[in-house]
Amino acid sequence: MMRTRPLKVALLGCGVVGSEVARIMTTHAADLAARIGAPVELAGVAVRRPSKVREGIDPALVTTDATALVKRGDLDVVIEVIGGIEPARTLITTAFEHGASVVSANKALLAQDGAALHAVAEANGKDLYYEAAVAGAIPLIRPLRESLAGDKVNRVLGIVNGTTNFILDKMDSTGAGYQEALDEATALGYAEADPTADVEGFDAAAKAAILAGIAFHTRVRLDDVYREGMTEVTAADFASAKEMGCTIKLLAICERSKDGASVTARVHPAMIPLSHPLASVRGAYNAVFVESDASGQLMFYGPGAGGAPTASAVLGDLVAVCRNRLSGSTGPGESAYAALPVSPMGDVVTRYHISLDVADKPGVLAQVATVFAEHGVSIDTVRQQGKDGEASLVVVTHRASDASLTGTVEALRKLDTVRGVASIMRVEGE
Repeated sequence: MMRTRPLKVALLGCGVVGSEVARIMTTHAADLAARIGAPVELAGVAVRRPSKVREGIDPALVTTDATALVKRGDLDVVIEVIGGIEPARTLITTAFEHGASVVSANKALLAQDGAALHAVAEANGKDLYYEAAVAGAIPLIRPLRESLAGDKVNRVLGIVNGTTNFILDKMDSTGAGYQEALDEATALGYAEADPTADVEGFDAAAKAAILAGIAFHTRVRLDDVYREGMTEVTAADFASAKEMGCTIKLLAICERSKDGASVTARVHPAMIPLSHPLASVRGAYNAVFVESDASGQLMFYGPGAGGAPTASAVLGDLVAVCRNRLSGSTGPGESAYAALPVSPMGDVVTRYHISLDVADKPGVLAQVATVFAEHGVSIDTVRQQGKDGEASLVVVTHRASDASLTGTVEALRKLDTVRGVASIMRVEGE
């Protein structure tokens, strides 16, 4: 039997995502009520510019006083889509303290202060849901913390930023340079006027912290994630990748150590074999590959950003939280019981593709091979091309630690016959 008294929902932020949330709440009101077991009512919308016309939203609901809105005391759910650290953190905490559960899409805040927010939610007996914080419309958070709760996740490998995937895909498919591909992404609205958060990996790193924390039942903060942007990836790197039967993606990689005693989380460009499912993810789409003991290999794929896709994830959380509200229960909170240490990047073991500019004369290859051997890095393949006294030497290693590879490169730079290190790229997905 449906309850007639509506559940009251406040919306913090009414930009691209927030306006879509409000639209769906209005146009799908009957369906949402049927799925929840009670109608939902938009009780207030906090914005910065109240004079802006917002189609479908009663102007009487609009306010610039977000603090007063979340302190009302009669709200059931607060939806936070303003982003950033403050005032979002204070507003979410205040909402919990005044009786509301929270649905958020704020990856930066959750990556930095997720543990503290979960603690406040638990202390007040409220829900904190955030499916929309990672990979837009793709159901990922809930499968990891609910569907796979009985399994042991060993690795999460994914493309979690649509802007960077669009740029790299364009470079791969057309031969365009980085700046040309970025300009096209900006013109099409995939890249912000300041794309730093995307192309330097900050956005993906925040998502990696969230995914690692859930997957490994361990607190992983943004500062724990190794981050490397993709602005130095060149057309020459793609040419080398194609010769290996690979392409290049900006990947978020979260994994357990082989002995299960620690975890790592990192974001960086990597070569990935064309045979791997992630290699076929094109344009601005996202995809996440999950490897676990019992389930084996799973892949989640779909649009990772945009107003409607992200709003879909927000509304899914809203339905779940409202159902919990009606039943007097709460959903899963933070699970950090494993408390595994997060290992530094130097401990990470993977394959490497190194391109060197060297002198084209006898003995160079032997010198280079000796340096690799002295640092315990095994060479898989070597390819050399030379002309007019200069040459390029491409070395692909077997699996080695990041620390040992770093030492190798430092030693290579000291050789008189090595003119420079043109590029270093990790090889993943094998």
